[in-house]
Amino acid sequence: MNKAQLVEAIADKLGGRQQAADAVDAVLDAMVRAVVAGDRVSVTGFGSFEKVDRPARYARNPQTGERVRVKKTSVPRFRAGQGFKDLVSGSKKLPKNDVAVKKAPKGSLSGGSSTRTTAKAATKKATAKKATAKKATAKKATTAVKATAAKKTTAKKTTAAAAKKTTTAKKTTAAAAKKATTAKKAVAAKTAPAKKATAKKAPAKKTTARKTTAKKATARKK
Repeated sequence: MNKAQLVEAIADKLGGRQQAADAVDAVLDAMVRAVVAGDRVSVTGFGSFEKVDRPARYARNPQTGERVRVKKTSVPRFRAGQGFKDLVSGSKKLPKNDVAVKKAPKGSLSGGSSTRTTAKAATKKATAKKATAKKATAKKATTAVKATAAKKTTAKKTTAAAAKKTTTAKKTTAAAAKKATTAKKAVAAKTAPAKKATAKKAPAKKTTARKTTAKKATARKK
C-alpha cells in the first residue's frame, strides 16, 4: 500500500478523498517534525517512532570490499507495539468491518504523489487568484490616476481659456478707451478753431461802433 492507496482506504470514513489526504498529510507532518526535534512519538497498540544517533564507524563496500569510514549520523527508528506484533503474527485476529485496502485510482502515483499534485494545483490556483486580484487592483489604481490627471488637465485648460478671455476683454476695453480718447481729441481739435474765429470777429464790431460814434460827433459839431 502506498500513500495514495492509504488515502483511498480512509476516504469513505472521513467524508471524501481531499479530507483523507489532508488528514494523512497532517498526521505524517506532525510525526516527522516531532522525531526530527528529538521527541519520541508513541502510538499505543501501533508502535513508536524515535530518533537514534549512530556514531562514526567503519564499513565495507560490498562491491569492492574496500573499508570505508562512515560519519556520525542520526536515523529514524520504528518499534512496533505489542498489539501490532500480535496482529501480524496471527495470535490475534483483526476486528470485523475494518478498513479494507483499496486499489489506487488510475493515474495516481506511488508515495502520495497524487496528494502532492493536488496540493500543488491548489497552490497554483490560489497564486493565480492572488495575481488576478493584484492585476485588478493595479488596473483600478492606474485608472484612478489617469482620471485624476485628466481632471487636472481639464481644469488647467479651463483656467487658461478663462485667462485668455479675460485678457482679450481687457484688450478690447483698452482699444475702446483709446478710440474714445481719440474721438474726444478730434472733436476738441475741430471745435477750437471756431472759438478762435469768433473771437477775431468781435473787434470788427467795436470798430464799426467807433466809426458810427465819430460820425455822430461830427454831425453835432456842424
